[in-house]
Amino acid sequence: MASTKAKIIRIGNSRGIRLSKSLIEQYALRDEVILEAGDDCLILRPVECPRTGWDKAFERMHQLGDDELLDSESIVETEWDKEDWVW
Repeated sequence: MASTKAKIIRIGNSRGIRLSKSLIEQYALRDEVILEAGDDCLILRPVECPRTGWDKAFERMHQLGDDELLDSESIVETEWDKEDWVW
């Protein structure tokens, strides 16, 4: 793992570090990061989008036939559903 030296700077009553543009781009960092505290280190990780990978998971479920509605017998179709509902 490559090391980079950074200065701790004052930000109001807190402190922070500046990250170079190249590090931000290399690790796809955005406005927020995950900060993990280890015994003798801090680890920054990019925050993933909440639904990352859902499209692949749903496709896999479909391939396995595991995408059926579990409570289909509880669906009661009304006259409104039959006549007025438009997709």
